[in-house]
Amino acid sequence: MLWITGLSPAGRKSDLVSCRLWAEPQTPDVYMNGDFVIGGEFPFHYYMRPEEKTYTRQPLQPQCSGSMNFRQLRFARAMEFTIHEINNRTDLLPGITLGYQIHDTCAEVAIAVKVAFQFANGMEPFFSDTDSCSKSAAAAVPALVGESSSTRSISMTRMLGLFGIPQVSPYATCACLSDKRQYPAFLRTIPSDHHQAAALAKIVKHFGWTWIGAVRSDTDYGNYGMASFLKAAQEEGICVEYSESYYRTHPRSKLERVANVIRRSTARVIVAFVHEEELKLLLEELTRQPPPPLQWIGTEAWIMDPSFLRFNMCAGAIGFGIPRSVIPGLREFLLDLSPAQALKSPLLTEFWESSFSCSLTGSSEGARECDGSEDIRALQNPYTETSQLRITNLVYKATYAIAHAIHVLLTVCKLCVALQILDQLKRVNFTTKNGYQVSFDSSGDPVAVYELINWQFLHSIQLINWKIGIDNRVKLRSLLVWRILNLRQISVCSESCPPGTRKAVQKGKPVCCYDCIPCAEGEISNKTDSLNCMRCPHEFWSNNQQDSCLPKLVEFLSWDDSLSITLTVFSVAATFVGGCVAAVFYKHRASPIVRANNSELSFLLLFSLTLCFLCSLTFIGRPSDWSCMLRHTAFGITFVLCISCVLGKTIVVLMAFRATVPGSNVMKWFGPPQQRLSVFGFTLIQVLICVIWLTSSPPFPIKNFKQYKDKIILECALGSTVGFWAVLGYIGFLAFLCFILAFLARKLPDNFNEAKFITFSMLIFCAVWVTFIPAYVSSPGKFTVAVEIFAILASSFGLFTCIFAPKCYIIMFQPEQNTKKHLMGKGPSKSL
Repeated sequence: MLWITGLSPAGRKSDLVSCRLWAEPQTPDVYMNGDFVIGGEFPFHYYMRPEEKTYTRQPLQPQCSGSMNFRQLRFARAMEFTIHEINNRTDLLPGITLGYQIHDTCAEVAIAVKVAFQFANGMEPFFSDTDSCSKSAAAAVPALVGESSSTRSISMTRMLGLFGIPQVSPYATCACLSDKRQYPAFLRTIPSDHHQAAALAKIVKHFGWTWIGAVRSDTDYGNYGMASFLKAAQEEGICVEYSESYYRTHPRSKLERVANVIRRSTARVIVAFVHEEELKLLLEELTRQPPPPLQWIGTEAWIMDPSFLRFNMCAGAIGFGIPRSVIPGLREFLLDLSPAQALKSPLLTEFWESSFSCSLTGSSEGARECDGSEDIRALQNPYTETSQLRITNLVYKATYAIAHAIHVLLTVCKLCVALQILDQLKRVNFTTKNGYQVSFDSSGDPVAVYELINWQFLHSIQLINWKIGIDNRVKLRSLLVWRILNLRQISVCSESCPPGTRKAVQKGKPVCCYDCIPCAEGEISNKTDSLNCMRCPHEFWSNNQQDSCLPKLVEFLSWDDSLSITLTVFSVAATFVGGCVAAVFYKHRASPIVRANNSELSFLLLFSLTLCFLCSLTFIGRPSDWSCMLRHTAFGITFVLCISCVLGKTIVVLMAFRATVPGSNVMKWFGPPQQRLSVFGFTLIQVLICVIWLTSSPPFPIKNFKQYKDKIILECALGSTVGFWAVLGYIGFLAFLCFILAFLARKLPDNFNEAKFITFSMLIFCAVWVTFIPAYVSSPGKFTVAVEIFAILASSFGLFTCIFAPKCYIIMFQPEQNTKKHLMGKGPSKSL
């Protein structure tokens, strides 16, 4: 136990009470003396043998146990190699010898901190049995390389920072260590997890995996790294179904719970921010009851270790690793190891005995003695594997960084090394012997460069690598060729919403779980996974698939419409019949039946009816400014002309019978000139109404968007509603007046009493236009115009048939009745 501060009996923090270390100093596993000794801490073992209970003031030194980590041994030996290489150089630290002391931390925070204290106080035993602190004359290390764990590095650098001793880690990636307010003495040659987490989120997004699971080591590395990833994933729109943590010392029940969560999950992609040890335990547990095929996304902590390919479920794993490198001479240095050399270090002795299953010291019971026939070059283990040097190169760079900082400071003053090495380390900028740039930013981090690693089963197990760079905005550069990766796993909570639909988040679930709602009428979505539907522009409408806007169908009564053709045929036929009747009347213009009721008015009536038939054609075709003004005014004037003629004929009938009374001179007041004047006067009033209408607010073409959602109705707006109803009202007034007068004259004695036929024609006329109003209002689109044309033709046909058909019948089929004597007969009418 290490005491630095204590508490007074009152519970208040007091001054320094004791600085006694209740343990012996940790003996270095590998060491070499020098002018400057660089410290090194590596976890060669992952377990620590429990200490025996003792009440002595100096308990036994803790011992590491478990199998040796050969990769960590290679890292430590790479540090040795680098220092030897530096000592052999004449351009770097000439005349100065670097030494090293390398310790095993047993992957335990307590041991790592203890060794760090030892480095800060000096490399020799420095605590006495007295109650006061006494430091030996041995100098503290100027800097140290290590540790590989973020958790242990956090504990170490908190303490080392108090003494200004820099720690350069080749493998601690926690983004928290970039905070220089808390960790001012920490630097590293491996990029921060902040960059890796953002890159992992982008790669997950690239492959369309929006529904993922996440597991992490319950350490600073796993917790901080996963927090960075989850933040980046949220920004990319990725949903996480679960996020589970585990540490190798946790109860097995927790490991089983994490495995069951993965098995029950619907997410088929797992992002694993875990250490090698935790992942091995997890994969072994999952192998007992394999889940459905999974796509693993890995970090540099395990994705670079091909030993995981023995688990078939890891095939196809993808992740970011440290770029491969080559260190000339390192392999020869690692293999230049004999039994005699191995005996000089307990660490190398354990390596030799473990690798060859023999005993160098003869202390291992049941094991054969090493006889010298062992060939280290025939070994195939992580220690001798130098084809993919990744972290090893970071150890190489870290050691060189310390050497360069010492070199610069020695050119100033030798005594400045211990005081200013931290500041100088932050400013180093050089290229290593194997061609790698070394520098640190203001946070003590290097430039972030990764390799994308994909595990594939080809003809043999292979790692496919692409080197990529990550700039400050964390963009994957074009060196990465995505389509080479054979990744077909699909992991989504909900299938993508196709065009024509929008996403609606399911209540109580993450945003990646949604329903696809079809867009409403008139709205579209033209891309996959639209959040909202867009309304089509005013003159466009959505298609049946709701994925594009099409121009609305423009509707009007066109000339090629079947309804238009039918109405046109009726209009032209009526005009032709009117012409034929006019020809008959003209041929028999001297006959009594033609002359009996002012033949001039009859011809004028025929002419006006012909105009009525023809004016219906102005309602057909695409509305324009001229056609809108023409159709209503032509209709109003021709109908008034027509009814004025009928009204004149009705008055003539009444005046004619009044004139038969003895002494009456009525006819001289309503002779042909007065009849012409009355027709002209009645028509002129309608002309004036139309002129006022057209000059104040004339009809104009409009696009009616209200009648139909998916159609545009081209029609004529009335302009002035008052003007339109004034025209119709005047026509109605004349028709009603004509009907009253004709009704009064219907029983006047005459074999050919025209008044009763005029009465019938006015009844038809009024009936047509009374029913026209509701039909006109309720008819949709082009049928509104068709109803108006039908009303014009029907009322015109009614007038034409009732007034001219009886006369034509007599002229053509009963000529014997076409005499003045017959027409002036006093008996009951025998006419049609």
